[in-house]
Amino acid sequence: MEVAQATLELNVCSVSFGPMARTSGSHRDITGPAIRKAAAGLIASKGYAAVSMREIARAVGVQAGALYNYYPDKQSILLDLMQGHMEAALAGWEAAVPQSATPTEQLEAFVRFHIRFHVNRPEDLFIAYMELRNLTPENFVVIEALRNRYEGIIEEILKQGETEGLFQIPDSKVAAMAMIAMLTGVSNWYREGGRLSREEVEDVYWEMTRRTVSA
Repeated sequence: MEVAQATLELNVCSVSFGPMARTSGSHRDITGPAIRKAAAGLIASKGYAAVSMREIARAVGVQAGALYNYYPDKQSILLDLMQGHMEAALAGWEAAVPQSATPTEQLEAFVRFHIRFHVNRPEDLFIAYMELRNLTPENFVVIEALRNRYEGIIEEILKQGETEGLFQIPDSKVAAMAMIAMLTGVSNWYREGGRLSREEVEDVYWEMTRRTVSA
C-alpha cells in the first residue's frame, strides 16, 4: 500500500509540474495580434521590402521559425494587415451609419467616421495605401475589392444627394475619391493635444465638405 501510494504521489507530481516546465518559450506565448502589431510597426517605418520575417520575429521576441505557425510567409502578413484594416473600416461604418438619414446626414456621418477611424490607426492606414504595390496579383484583387466597397459608400451617398437635388457635383466618382484623399490626409498631421481637438477638426472638414457639394 505504501509503495502504491508513493507511486501515485510521484505520478501526480509529474502531471502537475510537467506542463509548467514546457510553458516558457512555448507557442502559447506568441499570439497573432502580437505578430501583426510588430509587423505593422516595422513595415510602416521601413517599408515592406526592407523587413524580413527574422526581423519581425526578433521584434516579437521569438525564433523566426515560430512565425510560420501563424503565417506561411511575409506576403501573408501583409495581406492580413491590409485585409483586416479594410474589413474593420467597413464594419465600423456599418455600426456608425445613421438609420433613415438624409444624404446630407449620411455624408456628415461618413466624414466624421473616416477621420475618427483612421486618425487612431496611422500605421495601418499607411500600409493600406502605400504597400499596394507589394501585393501579389491575386492578393491585390482581394484588397482592391474591399477598397472599392469602401469608396463606393461615399459615392452612393453623393449620387443619392445629387438625385434629390441636395448636392451639385460634376462627377460623383471623382468627387468621392477626392474627398477620401482629403479626409485621409488628416492622419498625416493630426496629433492629440494640438491646437484643435479631434472633434474640432471633424467640424472643419465637414464644413469644407458641405460647401463643396452644396447645390
